[in-house]
Amino acid sequence: MASRDELLKPIWHAFTALDVDRSGKVSKSQLKVLSHNLCTVLKVPHDPVALEEHFKDDDEGPVSNQGYMPYLSKYILDKVKGDFDKLDFYHMCWTLCCKKNLEKIKLQISEDDAYRLWCVFNFLSEDRYPLVIVSEEIEYLLRKLCEAMGGSWVEQGLDQTWTRPGAELSVWDLLGLMGAGLFKNIHRHTLSMGINEVYQELILDVLKQGFLMKKGHKRKNWTERWFVLRPDCVSYYTGEDQSDKKGDIILDTNCFVESLPDKDGKKCLFLVKSSQKSFEISASDKKKKQEWIQAIQMVVSLLRQHRPAPHREARMRRREQRMKLQLEQMELEQRMSELQTANEAKQRELENMRKALEEAAANAAEEERRRAQTQNELQERYNRDLEREKTVREQMEEQMAQKSSELETYLLRVKELEDMYQQLEGALEEERRTRQEEEEVRKLQARLLEEESLKRAELEQIHLKQQMALSETEAENQELQKEREAKESALQDAMRQLEELESERQGALEQYQTVMKKLENATNNTRTWKHKVAEHEGLLRLIQPGSKGPLLVTNWGPAAISEAELTHREKQWQEKKNQGLNQD
Repeated sequence: MASRDELLKPIWHAFTALDVDRSGKVSKSQLKVLSHNLCTVLKVPHDPVALEEHFKDDDEGPVSNQGYMPYLSKYILDKVKGDFDKLDFYHMCWTLCCKKNLEKIKLQISEDDAYRLWCVFNFLSEDRYPLVIVSEEIEYLLRKLCEAMGGSWVEQGLDQTWTRPGAELSVWDLLGLMGAGLFKNIHRHTLSMGINEVYQELILDVLKQGFLMKKGHKRKNWTERWFVLRPDCVSYYTGEDQSDKKGDIILDTNCFVESLPDKDGKKCLFLVKSSQKSFEISASDKKKKQEWIQAIQMVVSLLRQHRPAPHREARMRRREQRMKLQLEQMELEQRMSELQTANEAKQRELENMRKALEEAAANAAEEERRRAQTQNELQERYNRDLEREKTVREQMEEQMAQKSSELETYLLRVKELEDMYQQLEGALEEERRTRQEEEEVRKLQARLLEEESLKRAELEQIHLKQQMALSETEAENQELQKEREAKESALQDAMRQLEELESERQGALEQYQTVMKKLENATNNTRTWKHKVAEHEGLLRLIQPGSKGPLLVTNWGPAAISEAELTHREKQWQEKKNQGLNQD
């Protein structure tokens, strides 16, 4: 059964032929006649009421193709079944359009060949209106014609202008091209045979045809028949003109073909077994036998795979390839457009960046000039401040050297006081009381020394900060000057405190001299007591400052006598013992 697109293309030719003034519209009376004829050839029930209802007399003007399409689809094409004669339908549409258009063409082929080419054009044309055949399909058609005439594409010397990419032809342009003598060196009869062969393959779905011998089912005799292989059957006729059809071999998925051995004087035998009957067929030679077996097996394989005829499948693949290429071309064009837009945007961006860089370079040069000028001024100011700071630093170093010498002298004197304090450690109880006073004096002196040490550390810290302040930048010079003045005032305060500490130290020395006098008096008293102890030994022992060695334990208690006294007493005891022995 023909598809809707295959039916619409001949109808479009008929509708266009009725459009006399090329306005895209046809009168309603002509559309009524066209609709009636379509219903007749397509074997669709004709409904005059629906036709009159659709084309009312009160409608204004003729009807366009878009206006006629709803009626055509609803009342005709939707009701079409597969029981109509496709060739009658083609002939009816061809009859409507051929007279109007063939008059304008210098046709050098017969009208029947023009009709066949018109049918082939409808098969190969694109599914868009107005109908055209593209360059790939033109090349395919011309190659098929060359092969049908027993030649090749190169041997014919054809003008390949119409096969270049992008070329398109309408059906009347194609017939005009044939009429202009496209195949110049081909006889008219040969060209007609080639057109007929291509027409039978593409339109009548003839996959293979030729004379074969068939064995009868009743009389078992062998008769020569003209066999025609189509996608669903193998028909056989009495002659090549196919006027008298004798029968069909229905092909289905259960059908198979097998080779038979020679018998009954017949060679090149093969068997075609369908679901209804089995047919024994003989070919003229082994080559034809093998060709027919392979062709029938191919048709059965296509039926099993539910695939269309090879030429229809090839047309679908070519269309899919073209659609794929068109989509890729559209995507490429879109991509190129996007790249072009992006490139223009980048160019504008680069131009803006270039201008911005030029402005930035000019601003940078001006800024560099101002910065150099400012740097020179700052360098001069820094040099002046550096000289001034150098002078101040030299003065401070001289003062610090003087203070350091005074501090060393003071430390020496402190060391002498510590030595004198160590010599006072052996005094007696009165000397201990005196030493407590002396300890208080020493603590006082230590505190003074600690304060002096702290002040000296502060002076050193101030000196270090002043040295660090000399290396600061111009922005800190003024603040450093203020800090220096504050530090100088702090230094003066520290010097005043140092003088006060000096006066206090003089007072401590005076107290120390007083303590020394008391210590001298205590020493004199101690000598007197020692003399008395020497006379009255054992009754009383003066406590003297002991050594820092281990304590001696005697009858009078721990550390009651010193080691020297113990040695003296041992010596006296030994002398008395020796005298007693001498007396005995």
